[in-house]
Amino acid sequence: MATSSLFDISGRVIVITGSTGALSGSAANYLAAQGARIVFLGRSQEKLDAAIAACRSITPGAECLGLIADVLDRPALEIARDTVLDKWGRLDVLINGAGGNIPGAVITPDKSFADLDFTSFQQVVDLNLHGTVLPSLVFVPSMVASASSGPEAPAASIVNFSSVSAPQVLTRVVGYSAAKSAVENFTRWLGVDLGKKHGGKIRVNAVMPGFFLGEQNRRLLTNEDGTLTARGELIVQNTPFGRFGKAEELHGAIHYLVSDASRFVTGTVMGVDGGFVAFSGV
Repeated sequence: MATSSLFDISGRVIVITGSTGALSGSAANYLAAQGARIVFLGRSQEKLDAAIAACRSITPGAECLGLIADVLDRPALEIARDTVLDKWGRLDVLINGAGGNIPGAVITPDKSFADLDFTSFQQVVDLNLHGTVLPSLVFVPSMVASASSGPEAPAASIVNFSSVSAPQVLTRVVGYSAAKSAVENFTRWLGVDLGKKHGGKIRVNAVMPGFFLGEQNRRLLTNEDGTLTARGELIVQNTPFGRFGKAEELHGAIHYLVSDASRFVTGTVMGVDGGFVAFSGV
């Protein structure tokens, strides 16, 4: 394979869950600009319409499709899968970007573990873990079929979203940390299982973002005037780069993992965190 084609993803059909959000949405727009065919999956038609419009404004002529599907709704995911196959005839990449946290699964400084809302804990695990497993379960057979369609067919790729809260303890976010730790384990397990059974035709990896400002964590990390909260300051102090990440700084890692450049890479978790996990704090 020529080196110049290693990162060529033009024509690849990429399904992205959570793509109306900041990080996955930014990645979707970037991949569309690289010539990929992008399927935005989301729960809100209004947000999907806005995401598609933004994608096409960035890349006129971009091939993108918005489909309603909750990552915990198997029938909806199956309808989305069939719609993609009817339109483009194949499915090459799944990016499991849906996820997040809810207040009830957070232990605030004035509370203890005994105050944890277990229902909220379950909801966070459902969204982040089950919302990664179920789309994979629905889309994998079609991805394997696409990757096996001929000698020139590209290998399929799944990219999951982990978090720096998975490999080390972060205070407060007990539900989110547990769920993302499980996502990392699932990534390795599925990478091994599919690798052994399909001989490299489908890879499974994850990106591990550090701290990126978004709507979900903005109030936790910044004050209304834009200054950092005490927690925000602590995070920046413990990030060797001394700042939060920018959404576009995830693009390179995701591009690598969905392209042929990573064709011998599976079961890995790639950190994009400004050195946060590597730093001991001293």
